[in-house]
Amino acid sequence: MKFVGTDKYVSTEDLKLAVNAAITLEKPLLIKGEPGTGKTMLAEEVAASMGMKLLQWHVKSTTKAQQGLYEYDAVSRLRDSQLGDEKVHDISNYIVKGKLWDAFEAGERVVLLIDEIDKADIEFPNDLLQELDKMEFFVYELNKTITAKQRPVVIITSNNEKELPDAFLRRCFFHYISFPDKDTMNAIIDVHFTGLKKDLLKSALDVFFGLRELPGLKKKPTTSELLDWIKLLVAEDIDPALLREADTRKTIPPLAGALLKNEQDVQLFERLAFMARRER
Repeated sequence: MKFVGTDKYVSTEDLKLAVNAAITLEKPLLIKGEPGTGKTMLAEEVAASMGMKLLQWHVKSTTKAQQGLYEYDAVSRLRDSQLGDEKVHDISNYIVKGKLWDAFEAGERVVLLIDEIDKADIEFPNDLLQELDKMEFFVYELNKTITAKQRPVVIITSNNEKELPDAFLRRCFFHYISFPDKDTMNAIIDVHFTGLKKDLLKSALDVFFGLRELPGLKKKPTTSELLDWIKLLVAEDIDPALLREADTRKTIPPLAGALLKNEQDVQLFERLAFMARRER
């Protein structure tokens, strides 16, 4: 069983090789790359391509590794005991299964996405080493071991906000999604917009990549933001000539709020545009 891509997701040959290598090695696939380069969507498309169910665990700064396994709801059990509820005698009623437990218990092989692992505490990846390596964990409250019936395809994403521990990295197959070049970006846009006018597409891409190359830009626009911008350009029927004007840095691009997401970058662009006009 191999990942060959889908009609909805433009994947490079290197990315396909990485996905299939991780599956062959039975190791988690660690995906890094700029925000908006399709890391999360990759898991969705791998699941769709291989006919598997997708389980998603979106990590936050407060997320603990134990939550991916299970949690024991002692508060609910105490409340029920005070109310004289009979179900307090069965502790399993108060075990809340996590995404890893769901993946391990699934009757068929699934894709498990652990999204943005670098948002959590630095010890979070280390706390999952044994479980991801051995594909099992022990439930102390039930005095039993949960073992994966089918080894899930594990895809882990990171935005590189924190360095991940070496011990964790050794257990993963790593791939970095490079930012798309113009040809790849053209292919991505074709997937999302059929029949887009060529002059509008060319002008939009020129502006977009011009923005990304601006020195001192705090947050470079991403692929997802480009797609949002093009959607607005089409909806508002923006003349490509206006984009060509923006490309010469005489003015800020129309609907630039889809691309520039903080006041520093807007002010930087306005200063550069003003300087360009003065030089003419």
